[in-house]
Amino acid sequence: MNKHGFTLLTEQHLHEVDGTARLWRHEATGAQLLSINNSDENKCFGVNFRTPPADSTGVAHILEHSVLCGSDKYPVKEPFVELMKGSLQTFLNAFTFPDKTCYPIASCNLRDFYNLIDVYIDAVFHPRIDEDIFRQEGWHVEAETPDGPWSYKGVVYNEMKGVYSSPDSVLAEQSQQALFPDTLYSLDSGGNPENIPDLTYEAFYDFHSRYYHPSNARFFFWGDDPEDERLRLTAAALEGYTARPVNSDVPLQPRLETPRQIEVAYAASKGEKRALFTVNWLLGERGDVHQALLMEMLEHILEGLPGSPLRKALIASGLGEDTTGCGLETDLRQMYYSTGLKGVAPRDVQQAELLIFDTLAQLAEEGIPRSAVEAAVNSVEFAYRENNSGRFPRGLSAMVQSLTTWLYDGDPLAPLAWEAPLNSLKARIEAGEPVFEQAIKDWFLNNEHRATVVLLPDTKLGKAREDAEKARVDAVQAAADAEARARMVEETARLMEAQSAPDSPEALATIPALGIEDLPRENALLPRAVAELPETFLTHELPTQGIAYATLLLPLANVPDRLVPLLPLFARSLTETGTAKRDFTELGALMAAKTGGLGAETLVGLVRGSRKTFGYLGVSGKAVYDKLPDLFALTREILLEPLTDADVLRERLGQMLLEGKARLEHGLQSAGHAAVSARLRARFNGASAIAERTSGLSYLESVRGLLERMDTDPQSVLNDLEELRSRIIARPGAVMDCTAEAQGLALVETEARQLLRSLSPARAGAATDFGSAPLELPKGEAFIAPAQINYVGKAANIYDQGYVYHGSASVILRSLRMGYLWERVRVRGGAYGAFCNLDRLGGTLVCASYRDPNVDDTLAAFDGMAEYLRTFSPDKAQLTQAIVGAVGDLDSYLLPDAKGAQSLSRWLTDDTDAARALMREEILSTTEKHFREFAEVLAEVAHSGSTCVLGGPKTEAAAKEHGWSSTKLV
Repeated sequence: MNKHGFTLLTEQHLHEVDGTARLWRHEATGAQLLSINNSDENKCFGVNFRTPPADSTGVAHILEHSVLCGSDKYPVKEPFVELMKGSLQTFLNAFTFPDKTCYPIASCNLRDFYNLIDVYIDAVFHPRIDEDIFRQEGWHVEAETPDGPWSYKGVVYNEMKGVYSSPDSVLAEQSQQALFPDTLYSLDSGGNPENIPDLTYEAFYDFHSRYYHPSNARFFFWGDDPEDERLRLTAAALEGYTARPVNSDVPLQPRLETPRQIEVAYAASKGEKRALFTVNWLLGERGDVHQALLMEMLEHILEGLPGSPLRKALIASGLGEDTTGCGLETDLRQMYYSTGLKGVAPRDVQQAELLIFDTLAQLAEEGIPRSAVEAAVNSVEFAYRENNSGRFPRGLSAMVQSLTTWLYDGDPLAPLAWEAPLNSLKARIEAGEPVFEQAIKDWFLNNEHRATVVLLPDTKLGKAREDAEKARVDAVQAAADAEARARMVEETARLMEAQSAPDSPEALATIPALGIEDLPRENALLPRAVAELPETFLTHELPTQGIAYATLLLPLANVPDRLVPLLPLFARSLTETGTAKRDFTELGALMAAKTGGLGAETLVGLVRGSRKTFGYLGVSGKAVYDKLPDLFALTREILLEPLTDADVLRERLGQMLLEGKARLEHGLQSAGHAAVSARLRARFNGASAIAERTSGLSYLESVRGLLERMDTDPQSVLNDLEELRSRIIARPGAVMDCTAEAQGLALVETEARQLLRSLSPARAGAATDFGSAPLELPKGEAFIAPAQINYVGKAANIYDQGYVYHGSASVILRSLRMGYLWERVRVRGGAYGAFCNLDRLGGTLVCASYRDPNVDDTLAAFDGMAEYLRTFSPDKAQLTQAIVGAVGDLDSYLLPDAKGAQSLSRWLTDDTDAARALMREEILSTTEKHFREFAEVLAEVAHSGSTCVLGGPKTEAAAKEHGWSSTKLV
């Protein structure tokens, strides 16, 4: 079959994707196109290239950023940003992998979908990647005057400084590189900050010329759009191209005969003595789908649950605080497995490594418990059948899966057609074949191609990096004569001028855009029914493919303030310490074998209008309909039959707290913008204060205190947890929530009645003032970490200043985020990102930056928003663009389980359909006048707002200069 210059290579109906897949080849260029046709309204497209790097300058990563900065057909500074401003996209981004670069988009609106495709195709094949774009997105020397000081700037440069400030990121990169010493996987495609300034513009431009050609492209389509149009528009984009050889093959790593050990330093705070390490094994090729599936199950057996044997052995050893390593890595041509410990003393690394091998040998020789095998098989199969990709579109998840074979000239459908290999593997297991024991022997115990990577703390490394960077740029300045210095100043000025210059109206008019008339005038309603069992029962009838998502909400109104920091530990303890019937290993295996997951977490928020705090412990699980009795039996067990063995509890809770501390210390550094934002919100309402005290910077302090109590007075911790149990697990005020089809809802109702009857009809203790008070914090705070970048935040509560919410705020803040802040903080400031969001229910407005080289300049940008709005007069096109983008945010695509969760959230917050309809109408009717009026709101934020910054030396210096309180994070 031939259509539009494409020849059909293969056609296959895949029930796994509920559609028909066809692989096409473009005759003129050899480009391949995978077209999957199904009923998914969330249409997806991607164009992907093999992009093997030759060094660690980050050329592939910098190019990924740069091609989205204007093209022949769309000659604006950043078409990507223009699309983000005014599209109904459900996904719009780009990814750099170690061996490929992907440009994916998604939208439920067909016209919008075609607009996005057109811009992306022109961007990758016809970008205007001039030297200024390279310098902006990659790196440049910023020289405002001939005599300095000069500095290195660049979006990717600062992004990667942030990556290299994270020990977890460094460990992951070093683990991969250690296993692949002879291939491109030994390089950092993202870019090592020490190597990025070695990249020349000529090498950058040549990289695009070599690899961004249709002969090296793989196009992907998914969804309910017409296939003929897919072929037609792609053929039109490739018109005029002819086939050419592109040497982009990804070679195999020859197998090593001797294990390797590598030691690398990481930047640590003063006094830090803990190391991190991984043991890493090279496995087989990703194209072996059967082995990939087997190894996925083996990963679950070894480390998928708190009680899994390898994870349990490492944690119980007391040698470290938490496990680390990526587990099974399947995105490269050859798979690998990585496991280890963080928070381990350097002298104990060898002992921990021996423990890993002893545990694996014991499993191989003595056999793996059948319960662990059953849990792994069910968990992996459930995940495949559910296909829950969260906010990441299912189609793009399928694209990434197909590329694990397609990129290396294998069958792109093989990873998607998982049913046959799954059934084959299950048959081997049921026949008694020791498939997992043999895999341990083959790929771990008898596999000499392995590498142990140890990350050792170096308290001087952060300063040494800063000094080396300064010395390098100082050397550039010193070596430059007067003419060269003048040229460098001229280049800096030219770049700043280009960054500040607005796009012409003619250029902006080339960007395809939706109009107000393309937008639905009414909100899509989420299903919800409310009944009494006699406790409240919420149901959301949605097509969930035979899976029920059930949540029991237990009120926290009786929890006293002093016990709030214990809520996360209590929630985890329900499923991770065991019960009176079985230990936590057996419990975890049973939950994995019978359900798709069961766990608990705190759910806290504000009620619209009153700004009152509500709080629940949410016990959530999911299961196929015939396993619902098992799900509810397990829920009853964890709630009503707790473990009472004090010795076991002390040991297990101590382990969990150490894990939590390690995750917080590393996580808060890598997601500093989230930590800063949460800290700022905590000043303004009780719900945000609870959230910060149970997940943020305050919680880290509490966990450290709980660890001390576990050493000095463990019984007091057990007593507090028991008091929490008595105050929470009772019937009054409980809510049952379920998302499923009608059959599932009926089955859940029967089980829920029994569960609720089994709960205590009374609650111990009187109601408290749970969540009533915000945190009292200094007006300016700094948290110091061994990082080369900063996360800068400023916030105020605009409701307290008298502002009454109007839907136009969503339009205005989105315009600021994608316009003014993008240009000031990201483009000109060099930060990786900047945000400005309003909590509609509580009134807190937060501005924050991500991986930012600056502090004061970013705060000045935040404070400058008011003056910008005073002089900003959006024309009709700009206003329409901002409105369309705001409606796109409002109508974000959700999978069925997420729709149910969103409906529950709206019920809890009293966010009624009427209130949301008014918000939509206000968004659609936003005018220039609203922008002007909001300027005065932002002026007050600039004047009275609070500041919080997390980062390295610049954060510390700013804290001293401004008199902020200062705290060492780690």
